[in-house]
Amino acid sequence: MALARVRALQKRLIRKYGVVGAVAGRYVEAGLHVQVMHPTRYGPAHIIATGGGQRLVVEVVEGVSSVGPEVVETLYDKATLLRAKPVLVLYGIGPKLSNEARALAHKLGIKVRRLRPPVLPTDALPRK
Repeated sequence: MALARVRALQKRLIRKYGVVGAVAGRYVEAGLHVQVMHPTRYGPAHIIATGGGQRLVVEVVEGVSSVGPEVVETLYDKATLLRAKPVLVLYGIGPKLSNEARALAHKLGIKVRRLRPPVLPTDALPRK
C-alpha cells in the first residue's frame, strides 16, 4: 500500500476510534490488515492484526494508573478464542503493569509493548 493511502487510513482510524485507532494505524503501517473492535464473548477485541503468517490480538490500555491481572487474563482468553498471539499495548506514560500482572503476562506468553505519543504526525494525533 502506498504511503499516502496508509496515512489516510491512519487518520480515518484515529478519527473514528481515538487511541485504539492510533495503535491500529501503527499495525497498518507495518503492512498488516487490521480489524478494530471485533466482538467476542469476553468483550471486544480492540485490534486483530493479520498478515505475514501471523495473527495478533492487541488490547490497548490508556489512562489507568495500574493494570491488574484481570486485564491480562481477559486478553489471553480473547487470544485463545481467536487463535492468535496476544499483545498488550500500554499507551502513554500513565498505565503501568502490577507485579502480578507482569508475572502472569510472562507466564502466559503475552507481549507487553509501550507506545508513547506522538505516534503520528501532529495533524493526525488523537484528540483529547
